[in-house]
This record gives sequence, C-alpha cells and structure tokens, in this order.
Amino acid sequence: MANATYDVVVIGSGPGGYVCAIRAAQLGLSVACIEKEAAYGGTCLNVGCIPSKALLESSHLFHLSKKGFAKHGIKVKPELDLPTMLKRKDKIVMQLTRGVAGLFKKNGVVGYTGLGRFSAPGKVEVVADDGSTQTLNAGAVVIATGSSVASLPGIEIDGERIIGSTEALSLDNVPKHLAVIGAGVIGLEMGSVWARLGAKVTVLEYMPAVLAGADADVSKQVERSFRKTGLKFKLGVRVQGAERTDDGVRITYQEGDTEQTLDADVCLMSVGRKPHTDGLNAGDVGVKLDDRGRVIIDDHWRTSANGIYAIGDVVKGPMLAHKAEEEGIAVAELLAGKAGHVNYEVIPSVVYTDPEIAWVGKTEEQLKEAGREYKVGRFPFMANGRAKAMEGTDGFVKMLADLHTDRLLGVHIVGPMAGELIGEMALAMEFGASAEDVARTCHAHPSLTEVVREAALDVAGRVIHI
Repeated sequence: MANATYDVVVIGSGPGGYVCAIRAAQLGLSVACIEKEAAYGGTCLNVGCIPSKALLESSHLFHLSKKGFAKHGIKVKPELDLPTMLKRKDKIVMQLTRGVAGLFKKNGVVGYTGLGRFSAPGKVEVVADDGSTQTLNAGAVVIATGSSVASLPGIEIDGERIIGSTEALSLDNVPKHLAVIGAGVIGLEMGSVWARLGAKVTVLEYMPAVLAGADADVSKQVERSFRKTGLKFKLGVRVQGAERTDDGVRITYQEGDTEQTLDADVCLMSVGRKPHTDGLNAGDVGVKLDDRGRVIIDDHWRTSANGIYAIGDVVKGPMLAHKAEEEGIAVAELLAGKAGHVNYEVIPSVVYTDPEIAWVGKTEEQLKEAGREYKVGRFPFMANGRAKAMEGTDGFVKMLADLHTDRLLGVHIVGPMAGELIGEMALAMEFGASAEDVARTCHAHPSLTEVVREAALDVAGRVIHI
C-alpha cells in the first residue's frame, strides 16, 4: 500500500481521530488512519478514560462491600484480589480497542501502524517500528495526535516511584502511602481508586481549592466528601521537587513561608496534560503552534497550512474525549461538503468519583465576572427518595438561569449518577431550554432525575419537597 492516495488521512486513532475517520468514510470519502501504538483508541481507550473507569467501578464495589453492604443487611468479609481486578480492566480495554478495529473494517477505513509525520505538503509518511516507511498522498490531513502526561519543572516521571496516570492504572500492589500532585480530575479519580483499595492518599494542590475551575459550591462540597472518605489534602502549596529514596519518594513543597517534605511510597503526577506534536514535522509544512504547543486553528479547525486540520487535545479547548469526538465529526462533515459545527458552550464535564461530579455551561463565578444577571435553584439529594434508597444522599443539583429570560446558563451536579444526569441538562441547553421548561417536564418517580426538576422549580421559588 506504499504511496496510496486517500481523500483524508487522519493522524491518531483516539476518540477524535477514529470517529473522524469513520464519519468521513460514511460520507463516501476514502480514509486512512495512522496509529503509532499497537492498538487503536489512543489514550482514552488504552490508558485513560476506559481503564480508569473500570478500576473506579471495581474499587467502588470493594469499598462498598467493606463499608456499605452492612447497611443493606448484607454481611461479607471482602478480600482484595488485585491481579484479577487489573485483568478485568485489561479485558475491557482489549474488547473496546478491537471494537475500533472492527468499526474501521466495517466502514472501509484503512489503518496503518507507525508514526505519522509530514514529509511534504499533502504527503504523510508512516514510520514503522522496524524503521521502514511508506508515504500516503492525502487530499486533506487531520491531526488528532492527542496529548501526553505533563510534569512539573525538575521532576522526572520514572514510571516506578514517580508515576503518571498510565502507571497508576497498573500498580502491582496497593501502596501504603500514595502522594498525588494535583487535585484535578485525574488526581481525584486515581486517588479515589487507591484510597478505596487501602492506600493512605495525600493530595497536594497549588490552588486553594479542590477541582479548581469548577463552581465554587461544587468544589467545597466535594472537598468535604473526599475528606470523609479518607483523602487528605494540602491546598495552596507549591511542589518544588520529588526524588526517589531507598524505599519510596520524598516530595518537597512550600507551604506559606515554610519548606516542608512528605514521604510516600509512590508519587502520582497529575498536573495536567500537554499537546502531543513531537515527531510530526508540523513546522516543515507550515503548521503553526501557539506558546503552549497547541496547533493553531481557525473556527473551522483549519491550521495555518492549506489542507491540514487539527482536533482534540492538540488544539485549544478542554481536553475531553467527547469534545474531540464532536470536532472529529464536524471536520469530517466539512470535508464532505456539509456543515460541521460544535457548540462549545454545551460540552459537559464529569468526574467519576464518589460522589460523582458533573457540570455543563457557566459557573456562578463566571457569570459574576461577566456581569450577567442570573437566578439560582438548588436541591439536595438528601431530600430525594431514590437517593435515600441508594444510600447516595451526598450532594446537590445547582441550576443557573438568566434573570430575565429564564434560559439555562449552567448546571452543576454533585451526587449519584451525576455523569448520567448531566446529559438531560446538556440536551436542554443545546435547545435553548429555560428552567421553566425543565420544571414543567414530567420526571419519573422515584428517580434521581427528580432532583434536577426540583432544582428547576427552585429557580422560580416554588420547590416542592423541601
């Protein structure tokens, strides 16, 4: 297949890349997708979203069997079988990555394994592990190379004592003390996994709040919730270094005017991710990057080079798999002569901890900063019958609506199944719904969705059940 020609060549098979490739093929374009790893799916399927959710589910059940089953009249003596838990996680990953390969075959996408890089305008070279190369001629190229783990200056991830999210998914034993640098999504999720399995977990965060960037009420609630489950936080501290010791790692950090140290068995770096453009030769074909290493695009995902597009973690915006998917579909449709669009105001975020955390739209702080006049509705899960039956009463729904039009501006959920509940709110906001629209919609009883409706009722000051 050397020197083959395609309408579209996608570099990267993560959620953005493989979805873009499939949609373009569905629209009648000839498509190739290049993946440098052995399996399709990118970070999300292989070492990110999917394996972490598998471990979150398993660790939640283990923790529930120790702490929660007794309330239901179930007596058990659980024993952790970590190898089996990890094996289950790996099986799920394998099934889904093979699923992508099957979807490629079904839709006529040609897959190539190797490093994709530009060799000239309209030409992409695939470099295999053995050094052999082949060149693909492309009518259009979509860069979907994703992101990689970021670290702090002077701290090197060695994969053993100082680890990133990938290694955190496959520890062969439960550390006695896990230090987590960064109280964002990855730090909270992986910290929760290992805390449930028996590790002491200490989270160090530069910002003065957990999950900085979330609505302040959400941040305060989840900090209380995580502290109750055993996570310890050191907030507003500046990590200065981390180095291996004979039996672990020593972290140095600044707390106020005082330098402190923390000893742990393992240190997880979770300070974010950085766009991955290494080896692309992007500059050689005129693709420009910004000061954060992201590919610069216009409103239609076109780069500074003719015929080259970019999507997902490698461009501006939140590093979310579903954001990349939406961009991939939009680009594919544009390349097929159709209209492609992404509403960036209605992209939900979810943290799959216990309680779950989800939000869509603006935070209250963002509305204040913009001078937007708004109304607030709230309702606690504590007052919901289904939540009580589930022993899931920790949290609330908070709804923000325009003061004058009642149009939904943002919804923030902390509580059971928040990641599922937020879907209704994203749909409502996509269609310009008001809080009154949600309040007037019949929701099943008993269900967690009633908490959403009650929050909408509270926007108008007519909440029923409190």
